[in-house]
Amino acid sequence: MSNELKQEGTSFGKRLASLHFWNALLVSLLVLTGLIMYSSYWREVLGEAKVGIKWLHIMIGLISFVPLFSYLRLLARHWKLLKGKYWQRVNVIVVPLILLGWFISGIFLWQFQAVGPEIVNASLLVHDLLTWIGLPLFIYHSISRQSRLRESKSPRFTPERAQPFYSRKAFIRTVIGAGLTISLGPSLIKWISNLGSRQEQAAYNFLPVPQPLPESAPPIGGGAIDSFRSYSVTRLPFFTSENWSFTIDGLVEKPVTWNWEQFVALKRSVQVSDFHCVTGWSVYKNTWEGLPLKELLERAQVKARARVVKFHSGDGVYTDSLTLSQADMDDVIVAVLHDGKPIPNDLGGPVRLIIPKMYAYKSVKWLNRIELIEEDHIGYWGELGYEHDAWITGKGT
Repeated sequence: MSNELKQEGTSFGKRLASLHFWNALLVSLLVLTGLIMYSSYWREVLGEAKVGIKWLHIMIGLISFVPLFSYLRLLARHWKLLKGKYWQRVNVIVVPLILLGWFISGIFLWQFQAVGPEIVNASLLVHDLLTWIGLPLFIYHSISRQSRLRESKSPRFTPERAQPFYSRKAFIRTVIGAGLTISLGPSLIKWISNLGSRQEQAAYNFLPVPQPLPESAPPIGGGAIDSFRSYSVTRLPFFTSENWSFTIDGLVEKPVTWNWEQFVALKRSVQVSDFHCVTGWSVYKNTWEGLPLKELLERAQVKARARVVKFHSGDGVYTDSLTLSQADMDDVIVAVLHDGKPIPNDLGGPVRLIIPKMYAYKSVKWLNRIELIEEDHIGYWGELGYEHDAWITGKGT
């Protein structure tokens, strides 16, 4: 075989080796940043830095299309070289499809407000499914291709000159070690630190227990569809009926503070609504029971110069706000029961805000204070780049 053909084969082998390296590196970074975003421990530890991790994840995802597109240009030639190798041909079709699926579903998750909750929910399902099923295949494919490129005896490939950028063992140790450290390490630390207080934290520490209205038990919505994921920017606050209170103050004629017994004695109403998170998941047909926000504000008699309703979380950090016209929507509710049961601490109980027409970061957890103010107020996530008016697609007014 001529030297020119050998050189061409060497060049092609090097290009394939390089593309496998960059694919492996980028997907590994996507997995590690994805684990950090998924872990409740890291969300609490990182706080505001979580936004940076999210944008890093998005940027890596966008960059990952470059080696994928480059490989698709080489696919026809690679396919010919694999003549008679059935399973290797299956791999060179399946792996790019998985990568393309990750990329497309990731774009939809990124552009959640443009596409709406239904498409985002489906995209999250596809993204997760491809991660848990496709990732082991991808890692195996990347490593095995590197090994074959190094060990093949084909004169057209001459891969002995196309040395890999990384060793097989080093790659496996790095990815698996980092993944276990990020995902399992914090969980173990958190489990050990909570051993002494787990029973106390799990208990519902509010007496009297609010008794559900007939519409809540059984829930008129039929029961929530899908499940919640617990997010927090701080360690979970802990309250009991002895140290909890609820205040409405600021620019009101009649500021008021209730203790727990007084608050649960107030007249409540029931609504059925959907709950959408910007990370892509939703819980449908929730039956919430609580106090309509507009009725609470009427009770406090808002002063004429007030323009904004500011909400304070009991964690001492999180805040958000609505304009008075937004707060006047009939379905904005200060909830104390979900599907006829008390709201657990990790989901924002005993009392949380529910704004069905907006994404869930506006629905403040552990709500214990409402303040009427004159100036605009940008909430916790709004200051970090999220939309201040978090309207769900087609829901804005």
